[in-house]
Parts: sequence; structure tokens; C-alpha cells
Amino acid sequence: MTEAVGADVATRFLETAARLGGKPALIQRGRTATFAELARDVERLAAGLRRAGLKPGERAALLVPPSRDFFACTFALFRLGAIPVLVDPGIGFRSMGRCLADAEPAAFLGSPKAHLARLLGRWAPSARLSVVADGKIPGLWNTRELRGMGGGGFDAPPAEPAAPAAILFTSGSTGAPKGAVYTHGVFSAQVELLRELFDIKEGEVSVPTFPLFALFDVALGMTAVIPDMDFTRPGSVDPAAVIGPLQKYRAQQLFGSPALLDRVGRFGERHGVALPDLRRVMSAGAPVPAKTLKRFSKMLRGGVQIHTPYGATEALPAALIGSDEILNETARSTAEGKGVCVGRPVRGVEAEIIRISDEPIADWSESLRAEPGRVGEIVVKGPVVTREYFRRPEATALAKIRDGAAVRHRMGDLGYLDARGRLWFCGRKSQRVKTDDGELYTIPVEGVFNGHPAVRRTALVGVKNKPVLCVELEPGTEMNEENLTRELLALGQKYDRTRAIKTILYHPSFPVDIRHNAKIFREKLAVWAAGKIG
Repeated sequence: MTEAVGADVATRFLETAARLGGKPALIQRGRTATFAELARDVERLAAGLRRAGLKPGERAALLVPPSRDFFACTFALFRLGAIPVLVDPGIGFRSMGRCLADAEPAAFLGSPKAHLARLLGRWAPSARLSVVADGKIPGLWNTRELRGMGGGGFDAPPAEPAAPAAILFTSGSTGAPKGAVYTHGVFSAQVELLRELFDIKEGEVSVPTFPLFALFDVALGMTAVIPDMDFTRPGSVDPAAVIGPLQKYRAQQLFGSPALLDRVGRFGERHGVALPDLRRVMSAGAPVPAKTLKRFSKMLRGGVQIHTPYGATEALPAALIGSDEILNETARSTAEGKGVCVGRPVRGVEAEIIRISDEPIADWSESLRAEPGRVGEIVVKGPVVTREYFRRPEATALAKIRDGAAVRHRMGDLGYLDARGRLWFCGRKSQRVKTDDGELYTIPVEGVFNGHPAVRRTALVGVKNKPVLCVELEPGTEMNEENLTRELLALGQKYDRTRAIKTILYHPSFPVDIRHNAKIFREKLAVWAAGKIG
């Protein structure tokens, strides 16, 4: 490897492309773009954007679905020194408008559909440059024209590590979406960690089902095979759309949300699917149930792990664990109400547990730490941790703690460290349930009931200071709800954490987040439960 550690992602990609040349960087719907072709797109598009008036340091909204143009636009903006604003398209029409209003982009790069939505929603009036990707609209620039304007390419120094690289809006699953400010140094640290943690090799083939990870794949010299799916609804994916390219291109890597692994794993179990070429599977966004890991593992060769990195948009990855350790050890503790083990902090990341507080904490102090083994708030520090939210000083104050020249990020999650230095996740701080007898944490309680064979998943909510367990059944379950309730209540009596559960409600399909389809909207379920109880 010749690329310098710390180089910005665009420079890293271009160095990789210079080595790999005619090898495939991207395959989508049978069409291939080589590394050389994609690098040429990036250089010319960066030059074309500059000639069209976009300047380094200016923000550019990027609403382009996974495609050759998505890769070219993203890397070109990095190369130019402009700041792409990335917002999940599934976030909703109004939320998208609010995010773009916050960002005030100077340019709007989008698909024809995105430009229509912009017109209807009157989004981003600040944008003086409009660019159409994967199409053409009269009167607006399109990416092909800009590449033509780029001529021989682009000439500019690499970006500084501390310079802003992108604004990534959170999914807003537990609050209003906020724009996490990524620097080039954070992106570079993430790429380097991924290479190291998973022993990624140039020339491998990956099937990424989350656009940001597709960018990392190409920057690392992998061939990204883009599946034909709706990336905003991974939980509803056609399993064949994922299994097909995995088998056809003998892919070594898959990234998918827990909801996608659940759906594909169920299909694979029913049809005896084998994926012998996969060397690693990665899943993030929410804890992956042991049932899902066990089911999906049946398609893999012995020894191949499903890795579940823990983190958030603001800090990823922070910790890591593999399916072997979960299935052979920690799943038993999860079923006993001890939370979900998310592994050990990755290299360079420090994880601490502080006493639970809903107030801002300006400066780090050793006195903030919770007692060893006690549940508290998870705080992380390291090179993959972002320092602020864009134009949200109140949100930054609530989530960040100054520690000298560094910043610690409050994950908004509850958990604890065990005697072996492993991090255990116990749920979102905002979703803890306050009862007349004290506080209950969602994940330890739900873990006890999730092991029942008739249960797909559960969600703990509070109604009038009383804990209520919402239950979503396994598809096809024919068990009488009255009998199941008796069994679940008896199960709950075995553990201190769950003895307070006296009310169980059955919900047909839990509301979940739009990015991964895996984080449960417990706030919505609490409103639903209150209406059922009266």
C-alpha cells in the first residue's frame, strides 16, 4: 500500500484508482465502471463544478441514489473541497426540507425525482447552482455536461484533516435530525479502521446495502456491486436482490442492517441457500438479535463471522463484537436480562460510563464516572468521533464534553463495562421507563422476553408510571394470545428486572426508523399503548 494514512478520502480513492486502473470499481444492473473510469469522472466533475461556480468550503446538498453518478459526485465534492450534505431520503418530505433549511447549501445535486421534490417543497432556496444526476432537466446543469467542462481534470492540493468534509444528518429516530459535521480526518480514520478491523484486501467484492459503506468499499479498492433494491426500506428487500449478486459475483463481503439480515436469513433458511464465498458480514444500526445471527449463519461457511460494530452517525465504529462470541457466550446473558454485549472498544477509541444525566456537561472530569458495573451513559472519545452538530449549539452542548483538545461524545445510550472491558448496551437514555418503583431500561427487559419462540421482538414503554411490554409476534404464530401472555408473565417472574411487568399488549408491526428499519420507535408505541389501556 502506498497511500498515506490520514489522506482525505478523495485522495485515497484516486491513489487506489491509479493502481487498480481497469479493474471494476462499481457494478450495477450489469454495467461496470472501472477504477480508471470512475477516477476520470471524479476529476472532470470536480473541475466542472468549480468552473460552474462552486467554491471550496461551500455546502452542496447531495440527493442522488446509489449509482455511478453518486460515487462520482461525492468524491468530486471531496476533491473540490466542497462539503456534501447527506440526508437520508426516507426521512420524510417535511424533515428533508428542515434539514436543507438548516444546511443552506450553495448547490443542489440531485436526481430528477429529487429536483421535482425540491420544487414542490421549495427546498434549499439558498442553492444558486442546480445539477441533475442520472438524467436531464432543461435549463439545469447535468453531470455529463459538467464532466465535459472539466476537460483534462482537476488540480488542487489534498484537503487538510481538520477541514469540514461533509454534513451527515442523523436519522432522527429519537429526536429531530441533526447534522453531524465530519472532517476529512474522521473519514480517513474510519476507512483505516475498517481496513484494519476486517482485514479488507484490494480486489475483493462487496455487496453494500447502505450507500455510505459503498463509498468506503471503493476507497478501499473493493468492487462494489450495487443491488437492485430500495435503500430506504432494507427491511422489505427482496431477498433474491441480495442473494443473487452475492452468488453471481462470488462476493466476499456484505453490509446490511439487522432488518435486512433477518429477511434474507429467513429466506435462506427456508430455501437452503448457501453463500460459501462470503468472508465477512457486517451489520449496524441496532443490536442484531441472536435468532437472526443464528439463522443467517446457516448460509455461511464455518468460521465466517457476522460482525456487529457499535456506534452512531456521530461516532462509528466505537466497539466491535462477532457472532461467535455472541452465540457462544453473551446471548445467554442477554436472555437473562443483562443487556446486549456490543464488544470491546476498537483501537484508538476510549469508552467510559458516566452517571445518567439529562443536562449538558461542559468539561470532562473523572468524577463523572459511574460506579464500576453500574448502568450509566456511554461516552466515547477517539479519531472517529465528530466534534459538533452544524448550527446546533444547544444539541452540541448536550452531546459533547470538552476534554482538553479532544471532545467526548455522549452516545445517548445506556450501558456498562464488564470485568473483561466489554461494553454492554442497555437502551436509549431517552427511552428509559420511569415507574413508581424506579427506572427500567429497555434492552435488559426486552432481552428476557425476546427469547420466547413465538416472539419476534418486544418493546418496553411506560404508561402513567407503569411499565408495559409491547409484543410483535413471529410471522405465522398461531398461539393463543391469552396463553402466550401467561407464559410471558411467568418468564418475567424469573428475573428482578422483569418482575414489574404486569401488562402485555400485542402490536401487528412495530414502527421503526427509516434508515435501517431496525430501531424501534418506542415513543410512538407508548402513545399507542396509552390508547389501548385508556
